[in-house]
Amino acid sequence: MYARTTTVRGDPAAVDDGIAYVREAVWPMLRGMSGCVGTSMLADRDAGRCIVTAAWATEEAMRASAVPVGELRDRAAEVMRADAMHVAEWDIAVLHRLHPTGEGACARVVWTESDPAQLDRVVDAVGISLLPRLSDLPGFCSLSLLVDRATGRAATTTTYTDRASLQQSRDIGAALHADVAIALGMRTIEVADFDLAMAHLRVPELA
Repeated sequence: MYARTTTVRGDPAAVDDGIAYVREAVWPMLRGMSGCVGTSMLADRDAGRCIVTAAWATEEAMRASAVPVGELRDRAAEVMRADAMHVAEWDIAVLHRLHPTGEGACARVVWTESDPAQLDRVVDAVGISLLPRLSDLPGFCSLSLLVDRATGRAATTTTYTDRASLQQSRDIGAALHADVAIALGMRTIEVADFDLAMAHLRVPELA
């Protein structure tokens, strides 16, 4: 399974317009494309930052979508009055859902970097060590791990039922991530919290 993420930084006042555009224009088009297995959208309304993830069954399907998705991406940037946009492609290494998300769900994303040769160990550590401990936290819904095997970068996203659960998990979640990072020589690039604006991923369990 593969994923393409598009990160847009724009006008905070235009985030809700961006969410509406992705929901009403982007998702219906993606849903009809061969090999698409869903999309999700994270939003930080205060910072004007959104991350749209489209998941694909094969790398070939992801590549074939590049042109039409690029046109949608450009329009989304206009809607959000973007001043920066970044596109990345990933392998989906881990995906586990314990509970479905609903209205008010939130997510924390941890971006890390490590030696590409260590990525298999990172994947094992997230699935075997980190996931079971995070899943015991109140309000935990799901965890996904995206990896870029060429660069050693990874993005771990943990979703929670609401903002209160997200905030409650902050300290212990950070400690658990730090334990894994130290053991594997990973460097944390950024940690950020978001509202889960859309969740239409049909990716099967990968753990």
